[in-house]
Amino acid sequence: MPSFTANTKDMQFLLHDVLKVSQSATPGYAEMESEFTEAVLDAAGKLASEVLAPLNPVGDAQGCVLENGVVRTPDGFDAAFEAMKEGGWTALDCDPEYGGQGMPYVMNCAVNEIFVSANMAFNMYQGLTHGAYSAIHAHGTDAQKAKYLPKMVTCDWTGTMNLTEPHCGTDLGMMRTKAEPQGDGSYKITGQKIFISAGDHDLAENIIHLVLAKAPGGGEGTKGISLFIVPKFFVNDDGSLGDRNAVSVGKIEEKMGIHGNSTCVMNYDGATGWLLGDLHKGMRAMFTMMNEARLGVGLQGYAVAEAAYQNALAYAKDRLQGRAITGTQNPDGPADPLIVHPDIRRSLMDQKSFVEGARAFTFWGANLIDQSHGGDADAEGLVSLLTPVLKGFITDKGFDSAVLAQQVYGGHGYIEEWGMSQFVRDARIAMIYEGANGVQALDLVGRKLAAEGGKPVMAFFEMVKAECKAHDADERMKPFTDALKVASKQLQAAGMFFMQNGMTNPNAALSGSYDFMHLMGHVCLGLMWTRMAAAAHAALDGGVSDTAFYEGKIATGRYYMARQLPACGTHLARIESGADPVMALSDDQF
Repeated sequence: MPSFTANTKDMQFLLHDVLKVSQSATPGYAEMESEFTEAVLDAAGKLASEVLAPLNPVGDAQGCVLENGVVRTPDGFDAAFEAMKEGGWTALDCDPEYGGQGMPYVMNCAVNEIFVSANMAFNMYQGLTHGAYSAIHAHGTDAQKAKYLPKMVTCDWTGTMNLTEPHCGTDLGMMRTKAEPQGDGSYKITGQKIFISAGDHDLAENIIHLVLAKAPGGGEGTKGISLFIVPKFFVNDDGSLGDRNAVSVGKIEEKMGIHGNSTCVMNYDGATGWLLGDLHKGMRAMFTMMNEARLGVGLQGYAVAEAAYQNALAYAKDRLQGRAITGTQNPDGPADPLIVHPDIRRSLMDQKSFVEGARAFTFWGANLIDQSHGGDADAEGLVSLLTPVLKGFITDKGFDSAVLAQQVYGGHGYIEEWGMSQFVRDARIAMIYEGANGVQALDLVGRKLAAEGGKPVMAFFEMVKAECKAHDADERMKPFTDALKVASKQLQAAGMFFMQNGMTNPNAALSGSYDFMHLMGHVCLGLMWTRMAAAAHAALDGGVSDTAFYEGKIATGRYYMARQLPACGTHLARIESGADPVMALSDDQF
């Protein structure tokens, strides 16, 4: 059975050597001293390794079962959920006014990485509740906040988001779910939603569904969509639970992975709901939490890859196969361990350099969200630009990394008892939900590059330029800055191609959007590795005792710059080939 240990040392390095959180003026950061964050992360790691990780294969094997209209979760999930609630883990960055601990979002991000690595399907129950909490917190009335948020903060009640319908996924303008106004200010919600993660379960007393539906007078398309609070059980004025609402589970979807999470078809048969936010402004309410939600899915991409890498590394050190080409490394054994072979090391270095770079990118994104919460408009613009890259690039590469980890095992990686198959199957969904990655690429190229007249993307290029210039006098940094300069120029060339060709031939831009997302992703990780290398050199210059960690960090970064960043050239060549190769065939020639 796979094991997992939280990589808290790397998280501490990012928080304190790279982001320097306790020295930041960002609200809430001054309290994040190293001893405090270490204690929080260590406690989360203990819960993850001792309680959550052992349940990961259990959830995968058992899945969820629909019995008499109620979803039953796998064995052990209820006790683990109680342990998570009792530890206050569901309330880390929630508003203290409603029982939260008020920590910065970056701490919630770090802790959730640990929980996702240990058991992605289980963590979704509280993770999705956080999204629903955020929407109500941002758009609810004072009465709605007081009624729902305290119980959602503690996860005594959980939450969902109901968007997708059988005939429409990304194109929400085709939505058929209706909301009919009633005389008392409520609405009757009628329709069917699919792919609703944690749509029903036995872990909480109540489930607060947030449902997108069309109310009269809103017009066609997405302009007519509103967002409604539809509880599973009605909530009385004194906070107690009343009768069951007219919402039910049609079935549990049979999925490729995340079996421990109940993905439901939800039927609303005249269920009573209450408007959340403004009428016909449901899309605005939904997008309030989109940056956090999509960053959270990107986090899932590398967090599962982290767990898969840890197990692949252990296997590579233990499994004896063949002899090192340069001479025997294990003379007392019948063969050398797998890790002596260059191709296995290439695979492990691909995984390690991706996971550590993606973690840095995600923590930086969370840091920008914290800054935006503090009123920094530039940070908000930048994280909005980076969000499709965080979600799309990291989940694509996270899946690839999980496959590489499985490959290290050879045939054993294909056998269920070793657990590597689950990492691959679980990681796959992150490329699809919360906006499929092709849509992320279209959002990046079609909307985000031109946002605010191009101000955020120009700020990003200036940031990369300034980072390179800051290390001009340090010869040790040349492997990083030289490679980053080349990659940044390639990203700018791709953007220029879109500007020169996109208006006259939109397909020229859209055909290259996916490559642009990956090109920008590599540049972002190159920027992260440059920052991490600089921080590691500074730590070594300061006389740290753990030289192996910091020297290893620099060597891993050099690997990424030498072996991964050159992919930017390939992506640029594909972009500059334009739309013709993509659009050449007629429909009937496929």
